[in-house]
Amino acid sequence: MKEIPKRYNPQEAEANIYKLWQENKFFTPEIKENKKPFVIIMPPPNANAPLHIGSAVFITIEDIMIRYNRMKGIPSLWVPGADHAGIATQVVYEKELKKQGKTKFDLGREKFFKKTYEFTLKNIEKQEDQIKKLGASCDWTRKRFTLEPDISESVYYTFKKLYNDGLIYRGDRIINWCASCGTALSDLEVEHIDEKTNLWYIKYPLKEKNKSIVVATTRPETMLGDTAVAVNPKDERCKDLIGKKVILPLMNREIPIIADKNIDPEFGTGAVKITPAHAEIDYKISKEHDLQIINVIGEDGKMTEQAGIYKGLTTKEARKKILEDLEKQNLIEKTEDYQHNLATCERCGSPIEPLISKQWFIKTKPLAKPAIEAVKKGKIKFTLKKFEKIYYHWMNNIEDWCISRQLWWGHRIPVWYCECGETIVDTKEPKECPKCKSSKLKQDPDTLDTWFSSGQWPFNVFNWPKETKDFKYFYPTTVMETGWDILFFWVARMIMLGIYCTGKPPFKEVYLHGLVRDKQKRKMSKSKNNTIDPLSVIKNHGADSLRMALVFSSSQGRDIIASEEKIIAQKRFVNKIWNAARFFMQIIEGNNIKIEKDVKKLKLEKEDEWILNEFKKTSKKVDQALEKYNFHIAAEELYDFFWYKLCAKTIENVKDRIYNTEDQKEKNNAASVLYFTLLNSLKLLHPFMPFITEEIYQLLPETNKKALIIEEWPEK
Repeated sequence: MKEIPKRYNPQEAEANIYKLWQENKFFTPEIKENKKPFVIIMPPPNANAPLHIGSAVFITIEDIMIRYNRMKGIPSLWVPGADHAGIATQVVYEKELKKQGKTKFDLGREKFFKKTYEFTLKNIEKQEDQIKKLGASCDWTRKRFTLEPDISESVYYTFKKLYNDGLIYRGDRIINWCASCGTALSDLEVEHIDEKTNLWYIKYPLKEKNKSIVVATTRPETMLGDTAVAVNPKDERCKDLIGKKVILPLMNREIPIIADKNIDPEFGTGAVKITPAHAEIDYKISKEHDLQIINVIGEDGKMTEQAGIYKGLTTKEARKKILEDLEKQNLIEKTEDYQHNLATCERCGSPIEPLISKQWFIKTKPLAKPAIEAVKKGKIKFTLKKFEKIYYHWMNNIEDWCISRQLWWGHRIPVWYCECGETIVDTKEPKECPKCKSSKLKQDPDTLDTWFSSGQWPFNVFNWPKETKDFKYFYPTTVMETGWDILFFWVARMIMLGIYCTGKPPFKEVYLHGLVRDKQKRKMSKSKNNTIDPLSVIKNHGADSLRMALVFSSSQGRDIIASEEKIIAQKRFVNKIWNAARFFMQIIEGNNIKIEKDVKKLKLEKEDEWILNEFKKTSKKVDQALEKYNFHIAAEELYDFFWYKLCAKTIENVKDRIYNTEDQKEKNNAASVLYFTLLNSLKLLHPFMPFITEEIYQLLPETNKKALIIEEWPEK
């Protein structure tokens, strides 16, 4: 029997334990055709930065699921990976170049891509090490990267399929544009911040002399592109003005006054300017009322030729000059202080400009219909029902999806143009134009939105469209676990593309965890200096303390409150488990104990029957909680049982029976019941606290398996 040290040292133990698991290939499941597998595809972390506390949450929750199902004898696969993270990675690498006094233009597109790829692979290596430190029992033999050749081939296949089916098109629509990054952005890459600004009340003269309608706006610089003034049809103040014309100030252009139900009569005067090229709601209104679209702000963030005398000014400069000119003409009625949500680029902090831009889009309504049906018919279930309503709302109101980005890093759009006017879409570079046979072809300069490739993650990790063994056995996957904030951006798109590409929903259940916040319930951010670095926590307190603290704070759909105090509390629990095991080893060592592993053969005292019964009840509650994905309830039950029932009562009782009797049989019985309860408690705790439980298992006598990770889950 191995000697158990006085103190548990996670820094020493964890690396050795993980090595034991990996070298014995415990993470790699066998394909057993007669058994349904349990499969999770890891949400691929962005391959440009260290893991953060949010990553620690999903890794912990998913590892609990995998370890639980593995111990139940189910072939359990957890596929790890990394996301190339388009704009985020390009921004990070361009900052690296800036430190060297270079820009991407110094390298050129091909070399920039190659260098970014090398930079990314180094980051992925670091991330893998961090994921291992958290105890993730994922199958590293199947790890994937969204830009590796096989997956890129799958992504291009999907693009071509959508294009051939008439579901991808190139056209002019309104998008989020960051002038600083020089690219279109998804809604998820837009951050809204509170901004103190002004609300300007501007007089728009009616065509009839000596009359005007007053319009309130926070963006006077966009008025140059106004093509209507709108009011709510139920607003009695403005009813008589509907259908009349006004003269657009500074531009002297006639524009109509229209009625639209989307106008909020409580905002300003009830009359608002409609600038279709520079506001999403205005763009929608323009389509309904067949209004002209005038683009007065360019992709460089400066006023265009359509802005007349303001051409070439930045939006800030234009605002100042426009307000001065309106003042001179006595067209500003008043100015009020105002606070609103300003859309900014998540990466660089610059204001976002809604722009009409020629981009590639997916027609999403035909994809959304079967995705909605899959949830309605129960083929996909949300573990928390409230998310179904949100899902239906988004999917029923879905807009076409802009999938092109003006970047050099990512999947280049697989479209080539010939001088003869032919457009060629293919998975590989064509040698010549099929129409005129010319070899002078130009590839589209844009790349695909990262969400397009990650939307195919559940099946392209198995090399779809090839009919691989893995695809046949492991797809569809079992559970998609991720944060609730990307329900639409990622989960919904995986469902749409999964059904469209494979004919099957990509997963059976969706579990959504909350965002991590500090003890003041503030969102964690570097600017607030309230972040928790998971790697520092592991270094100081061990991975099990962090994992248990996160699980204790986590319930479905609710935000997770993380703090140093909670982590330290769980470190005490780690020490409690260690000391309980150490006590057991000490009584075995010094009392000539013989363990009977089958407690049914023992003559049990009341105390024995009580703890065995309590264990049985706890085991059942843990099982029920895990089956329903209530991880925090399972963790609380285990904590309560181990600390208060096993340690505070049973161990104290065993001490008395061991040290205050000469009856060897009594000693053996008491120790055997403790052994049974301790060993099986370790099994229940293992998915939550894998390192300390495995370390103790390796020290215990008469265990059944080579490692706890492959032990059988206790029977109910």
